[in-house]
Amino acid sequence: MIKKMNKAIVSPSILSADHANFEKAVIEIDASGASWLHMDIMDGSFVPNLTFGPQLVHALRKKTKAFFDVHLMITQPSRLFREFADAGADAITFHYEAEVHSQKFLAEIRSFGLKAGIAIVPSTPVSILEEVLPFIDIALIMTVNPGFSGQELIPECLEKVKKMSKMRKDAGLSFRISVDGGINEATAEKAADAGADVFVIGSAFFNSSGKKGLVDRIQGDGIKENPA
Repeated sequence: MIKKMNKAIVSPSILSADHANFEKAVIEIDASGASWLHMDIMDGSFVPNLTFGPQLVHALRKKTKAFFDVHLMITQPSRLFREFADAGADAITFHYEAEVHSQKFLAEIRSFGLKAGIAIVPSTPVSILEEVLPFIDIALIMTVNPGFSGQELIPECLEKVKKMSKMRKDAGLSFRISVDGGINEATAEKAADAGADVFVIGSAFFNSSGKKGLVDRIQGDGIKENPA
C-alpha cells in the first residue's frame, strides 16, 4: 500500500487501450476502482505521433464519471484547450516546453473551473517550474520521452520526482505530482517513494488480468470521489 501526503491515484491511459473499443476500456477503468482517466493528446508536431481530439473526450464523457485527466502534448496548447474544456475535461495539463506564457495559461485553465497541470519532458529540469508552483494543481514528470506508449521508465527521472517533492514541501504546497511513462506496479512503488501520488498507467493496466487488484495495491484505501 502506498501512503503519501496525498492519497495515491491511478490514472489509466486510454492511449494503451483497444482503439476499436474505447467504451470497453472505460468500463474496465470504472470496474477497477481507478477514479481518473488519462488522455494523451498528441499533434504530430510537439511529439512524433497523432492521437485524439476533443471529440473523444466528449464521447467518453457520456460513459463515465471518472475524472478526465487531459494531457496536451501539443504545440501552443493555449490555442486549443477550450475545446477540451467544453468537451468535458476536468484537468488540463500542458507542457512547459510548448507554451511561452505558462503562468498566464495556468490561471486561464483555472478560470474555467478546471485543475491546472504543467508537464516537463525528461531533459527539462524541475527547477524551471519554481516560479509557477503556486499556480498549479498537478506537476507531471514525464518518465519517458513522450510520443509512444509501452516504453521503459528512465530511472534518472525518479530523481526529478524527488526534487519536485522537496520543492513542494519547501513551498508549503499540496499540488499533486504525477508520473507518466513506463509505470507499472514495481515502478509505481519507486515513484511513490520519490514523492509521486498520481500514476499514469498504460500498457501495464490494460494488459493486466487483475486490474482491480493492481489499482487497489497502488491506491491503498482508494479514491472514491473526484478531488476537490
